[in-house]
Amino acid sequence: MSTPGLRERKKVRTRRSLIDAAYELFARQGFADTTVEQIAEVVGVSARTFHRYFSSKEDAALSVLTEQHDAIVEALRTRPAEESVLTALRTAVVDTLRRYEKDEDCDALRFHQLQSLVASNPTVRAAAADHSTARLAEVRGLLGQRMGVEPSTDPRPGLVAAVALCAAPAAVEARRALDPSRRASELYGQVFDLLGDGLDYPATN
Repeated sequence: MSTPGLRERKKVRTRRSLIDAAYELFARQGFADTTVEQIAEVVGVSARTFHRYFSSKEDAALSVLTEQHDAIVEALRTRPAEESVLTALRTAVVDTLRRYEKDEDCDALRFHQLQSLVASNPTVRAAAADHSTARLAEVRGLLGQRMGVEPSTDPRPGLVAAVALCAAPAAVEARRALDPSRRASELYGQVFDLLGDGLDYPATN
Protein backbone atom coordinates (compact mmCIF):
# COMPACT_ATOMS: atom_id res chain seq x y z
CA MET A 1 0.00 0.00 0.00
CA SER A 2 1.28 3.46 -0.85
CA THR A 3 1.63 6.05 1.89
CA PRO A 4 -0.78 9.00 1.49
CA GLY A 5 0.95 12.16 0.30
CA LEU A 6 1.14 15.41 2.23
CA ARG A 7 -1.79 16.93 0.35
CA GLU A 8 -3.99 13.89 0.98
CA ARG A 9 -3.11 13.85 4.68
CA LYS A 10 -3.99 17.53 4.90
CA LYS A 11 -7.38 16.83 3.34
CA VAL A 12 -8.02 14.08 5.86
CA ARG A 13 -7.08 16.40 8.75
CA THR A 14 -9.28 19.19 7.44
CA ARG A 15 -12.22 16.86 7.00
CA ARG A 16 -11.75 15.51 10.49
CA SER A 17 -11.45 19.01 11.94
CA LEU A 18 -14.72 20.04 10.28
CA ILE A 19 -16.50 17.01 11.75
CA ASP A 20 -15.08 17.74 15.21
CA ALA A 21 -16.09 21.41 14.98
CA ALA A 22 -19.58 20.50 13.82
CA TYR A 23 -20.19 18.13 16.70
CA GLU A 24 -18.72 20.60 19.19
CA LEU A 25 -21.17 23.25 18.00
CA PHE A 26 -24.08 20.80 17.88
CA ALA A 27 -23.45 19.95 21.53
CA ARG A 28 -22.98 23.58 22.61
CA GLN A 29 -25.79 25.37 20.76
CA GLY A 30 -27.93 22.70 19.14
CA PHE A 31 -28.11 21.36 15.62
CA ALA A 32 -30.73 23.80 14.35
CA ASP A 33 -28.77 26.87 15.50
CA THR A 34 -25.47 25.74 14.00
CA THR A 35 -24.57 27.02 10.54
CA VAL A 36 -22.05 25.88 7.96
CA GLU A 37 -20.33 29.27 8.29
CA GLN A 38 -19.87 28.77 12.03
CA ILE A 39 -18.40 25.29 11.53
CA ALA A 40 -15.98 26.60 8.92
CA GLU A 41 -14.99 29.54 11.12
CA VAL A 42 -13.99 27.25 14.00
CA VAL A 43 -11.60 25.41 11.68
CA GLY A 44 -10.34 28.60 10.08
CA VAL A 45 -11.56 27.87 6.57
CA SER A 46 -14.25 29.32 4.32
CA ALA A 47 -17.74 27.97 3.81
CA ARG A 48 -16.66 27.22 0.25
CA THR A 49 -13.92 24.96 1.60
CA PHE A 50 -16.48 23.26 3.86
CA HIS A 51 -18.55 22.42 0.80
CA ARG A 52 -15.60 20.70 -0.81
CA TYR A 53 -15.94 18.06 1.88
CA PHE A 54 -19.64 18.07 2.76
CA SER A 55 -22.79 19.12 0.97
CA SER A 56 -24.43 20.34 4.19
CA LYS A 57 -24.19 20.25 7.96
CA GLU A 58 -26.40 17.14 7.85
CA ASP A 59 -23.82 15.51 5.62
CA ALA A 60 -21.08 16.33 8.15
CA ALA A 61 -23.19 14.95 10.99
CA LEU A 62 -23.77 11.72 9.08
CA SER A 63 -20.11 11.14 8.24
CA VAL A 64 -19.96 8.50 10.96
CA LEU A 65 -22.98 6.79 9.43
CA THR A 66 -21.20 6.71 6.06
CA GLU A 67 -18.21 4.97 7.64
CA GLN A 68 -20.52 2.62 9.50
CA HIS A 69 -22.43 1.66 6.36
CA ASP A 70 -19.14 1.07 4.54
CA ALA A 71 -18.07 -1.26 7.35
CA ILE A 72 -21.41 -3.12 7.29
CA VAL A 73 -21.26 -3.61 3.52
CA GLU A 74 -17.69 -4.92 3.74
CA ALA A 75 -18.62 -7.23 6.62
CA LEU A 76 -21.59 -8.54 4.63
CA ARG A 77 -19.38 -9.10 1.61
CA THR A 78 -17.06 -11.34 3.64
CA ARG A 79 -19.64 -13.44 5.48
CA PRO A 80 -19.52 -17.21 4.73
CA ALA A 81 -21.31 -18.01 1.46
CA GLU A 82 -23.49 -20.69 3.08
CA GLU A 83 -25.13 -18.28 5.52
CA SER A 84 -28.71 -17.30 4.82
CA VAL A 85 -29.31 -13.68 3.89
CA LEU A 86 -30.76 -12.48 7.18
CA THR A 87 -28.17 -14.34 9.26
CA ALA A 88 -25.34 -12.79 7.24
CA LEU A 89 -26.90 -9.33 7.38
CA ARG A 90 -27.70 -9.56 11.10
CA THR A 91 -24.14 -10.58 11.90
CA ALA A 92 -22.65 -7.85 9.71
CA VAL A 93 -24.82 -5.13 11.29
CA VAL A 94 -24.60 -6.24 14.92
CA ASP A 95 -20.85 -6.97 14.86
CA THR A 96 -20.15 -3.58 13.27
CA LEU A 97 -22.26 -1.76 15.84
CA ARG A 98 -20.51 -3.60 18.67
CA ARG A 99 -17.15 -2.45 17.31
CA TYR A 100 -18.33 1.15 17.34
CA GLU A 101 -19.80 0.82 20.82
CA LYS A 102 -16.51 -0.57 22.13
CA ASP A 103 -14.36 1.83 20.06
CA GLU A 104 -12.46 -1.01 18.41
CA ASP A 105 -10.60 1.10 15.84
CA CYS A 106 -13.80 3.13 15.41
CA ASP A 107 -15.00 6.53 16.60
CA ALA A 108 -17.24 5.49 19.48
CA LEU A 109 -17.73 9.03 20.78
CA ARG A 110 -18.99 10.34 17.43
CA PHE A 111 -21.15 7.22 17.00
CA HIS A 112 -22.94 7.84 20.30
CA GLN A 113 -23.29 11.55 19.55
CA LEU A 114 -24.84 10.70 16.20
CA GLN A 115 -27.28 8.30 17.87
CA SER A 116 -28.40 11.14 20.14
CA LEU A 117 -28.74 13.54 17.21
CA VAL A 118 -30.83 11.07 15.22
CA ALA A 119 -33.06 10.41 18.21
CA SER A 120 -33.61 14.07 19.07
CA ASN A 121 -33.62 15.90 15.75
CA PRO A 122 -36.19 15.21 12.99
CA THR A 123 -33.99 16.81 10.33
CA VAL A 124 -31.03 14.57 11.10
CA ARG A 125 -33.33 11.56 11.42
CA ALA A 126 -34.78 12.22 7.95
CA ALA A 127 -31.29 12.73 6.50
CA ALA A 128 -30.17 9.44 8.05
CA ALA A 129 -33.15 7.67 6.47
CA ASP A 130 -32.30 9.17 3.07
CA HIS A 131 -28.68 8.11 3.52
CA SER A 132 -29.73 4.53 4.24
CA THR A 133 -32.03 4.49 1.21
CA ALA A 134 -29.10 5.55 -0.99
CA ARG A 135 -27.20 2.41 0.05
CA LEU A 136 -30.03 0.03 -0.84
CA ALA A 137 -28.76 -0.87 -4.31
CA GLU A 138 -25.38 -1.96 -2.97
CA VAL A 139 -26.82 -4.17 -0.24
CA ARG A 140 -29.53 -5.49 -2.57
CA GLY A 141 -26.86 -6.61 -5.03
CA LEU A 142 -24.87 -8.44 -2.37
CA LEU A 143 -27.98 -10.20 -1.09
CA GLY A 144 -28.96 -11.16 -4.63
CA GLN A 145 -25.55 -12.77 -5.13
CA ARG A 146 -25.94 -14.69 -1.89
CA MET A 147 -29.38 -15.95 -2.91
CA GLY A 148 -28.33 -16.69 -6.47
CA VAL A 149 -31.03 -14.47 -7.95
CA GLU A 150 -31.16 -11.29 -10.04
CA PRO A 151 -32.43 -8.34 -7.92
CA SER A 152 -33.91 -6.63 -10.98
CA THR A 153 -36.39 -9.49 -11.44
CA ASP A 154 -36.64 -10.98 -7.94
CA PRO A 155 -37.98 -8.54 -5.31
CA ARG A 156 -36.75 -10.48 -2.27
CA PRO A 157 -33.20 -9.08 -2.04
CA GLY A 158 -34.59 -5.55 -2.26
CA LEU A 159 -37.17 -6.32 0.39
CA VAL A 160 -34.57 -7.61 2.85
CA ALA A 161 -32.23 -4.68 2.12
CA ALA A 162 -35.04 -2.14 2.64
CA VAL A 163 -36.12 -3.74 5.89
CA ALA A 164 -32.55 -3.86 7.18
CA LEU A 165 -31.56 -0.31 6.21
CA CYS A 166 -34.85 1.57 6.55
CA ALA A 167 -37.45 -0.31 8.61
CA ALA A 168 -35.05 -1.75 11.19
CA PRO A 169 -33.58 1.66 12.17
CA ALA A 170 -37.10 3.02 12.65
CA ALA A 171 -37.98 0.07 14.88
CA VAL A 172 -34.77 0.51 16.84
CA GLU A 173 -35.42 4.21 17.46
CA ALA A 174 -38.94 3.37 18.65
CA ARG A 175 -37.51 0.84 21.11
CA ARG A 176 -34.78 3.26 22.19
CA ALA A 177 -37.43 5.85 23.07
CA LEU A 178 -38.87 3.37 25.56
CA ASP A 179 -35.50 2.35 26.96
CA PRO A 180 -32.64 4.78 26.14
CA SER A 181 -30.11 2.66 28.04
CA ARG A 182 -30.26 -0.23 25.56
CA ARG A 183 -27.31 -0.59 23.21
CA ALA A 184 -27.94 -0.17 19.49
CA SER A 185 -26.33 -3.55 18.78
CA GLU A 186 -28.69 -5.27 21.21
CA LEU A 187 -31.75 -3.57 19.75
CA TYR A 188 -30.76 -4.38 16.16
CA GLY A 189 -30.14 -7.99 17.13
CA GLN A 190 -33.62 -8.17 18.63
CA VAL A 191 -35.21 -6.63 15.52
CA PHE A 192 -33.41 -9.05 13.20
CA ASP A 193 -34.45 -11.98 15.38
CA LEU A 194 -38.09 -10.90 15.10
CA LEU A 195 -37.76 -10.69 11.31
CA GLY A 196 -36.00 -14.02 11.00
CA ASP A 197 -38.96 -16.37 10.61
CA GLY A 198 -40.42 -14.52 7.64
CA LEU A 199 -37.41 -13.22 5.71
CA ASP A 200 -34.54 -15.63 6.34
CA TYR A 201 -34.28 -17.03 2.82
CA PRO A 202 -31.70 -19.83 2.43
CA ALA A 203 -28.45 -19.36 0.55
CA THR A 204 -27.84 -21.37 -2.62
CA ASN A 205 -24.62 -22.98 -1.26
